[in-house]
Amino acid sequence: MKLVFKILRYSGLAFLFREGFQRNRLSILMFHDIDQKTAKQSFEYLTRHYNIISLQTYLEARQSGDLSRLPKKALIITFDDGHKQNYQIYPILQSLGVPATIFLCSGIVDTHRHYWFKENKTGLSTDSLKKISHQERLQKLAVAGFQPEKEYEDRQALTKEEIEEMKTAIDFQAHTVFHPCLPTCTRAEAKWEIDTSKQDLETKYDLDIRAFAYPNGDYSDRDIDLLKEAGFQLAVTVDHGYNTSDTDLFRLKRLSSNDTSNMDELIVKASGLWGFIKKLSGKKPGQGWTNEFPKTTAPRVSINK
Repeated sequence: MKLVFKILRYSGLAFLFREGFQRNRLSILMFHDIDQKTAKQSFEYLTRHYNIISLQTYLEARQSGDLSRLPKKALIITFDDGHKQNYQIYPILQSLGVPATIFLCSGIVDTHRHYWFKENKTGLSTDSLKKISHQERLQKLAVAGFQPEKEYEDRQALTKEEIEEMKTAIDFQAHTVFHPCLPTCTRAEAKWEIDTSKQDLETKYDLDIRAFAYPNGDYSDRDIDLLKEAGFQLAVTVDHGYNTSDTDLFRLKRLSSNDTSNMDELIVKASGLWGFIKKLSGKKPGQGWTNEFPKTTAPRVSINK
């Protein structure tokens, strides 16, 4: 696969996508838990080839109805979950002037609780656990020894002190309490995860919570309604694509870096080329393909979450 990414990079196609299709659209790039070496090489490249802006800058432009204020090749950097290693790369983000957004699971940060998907000892794949009901998933995890509120010896998430230090330069937003797949939750469960995450982050950390990232990228119309009721102003998905003035603010698209340390892969994925190829091949990298990708004569395909 490394050879494939190298060929795609040096074929000029990634350059074509970046300088052509991507130039007049807003891109949002997703990371999770990269190390310092990966962060340094990734963000040195991205700051040279894109104009990195904050999520708040984009929101204000959308609210004003004037996206002309945004630079060409505008890129937003996001991290999901709030992993403790995010603190280790904070100096790199700061030194390069990268205004990243980190979406926090409010019930896991500042605790020794663990992310359920890192503690899956059920014998079932994590993907299969994401597809069953919320309560059934919790039951299967419980049988295997995992409880959402169990405190372990080691921590996996950021501490309050780290968040306090970082929040002058990093935008912290909400990612539910315990990272469920919202459409598998009942309405009451989903509402609690959404409302509580916002309230806890605002109360405990004095944050202005206005944005949300759907865990696993899964969402439904019901979940969007709940976000609006809770006072959120936008939400990001893992639906592949670029964003324009017409993109629903509660269905903003992102490009996944897959936390790769391979620069060829990062360059290809950040340009949107990889998602476009997956679309043409009929693969299923995410939900919600739209004509915000370059137009093609290939037949449209149905993409699931």
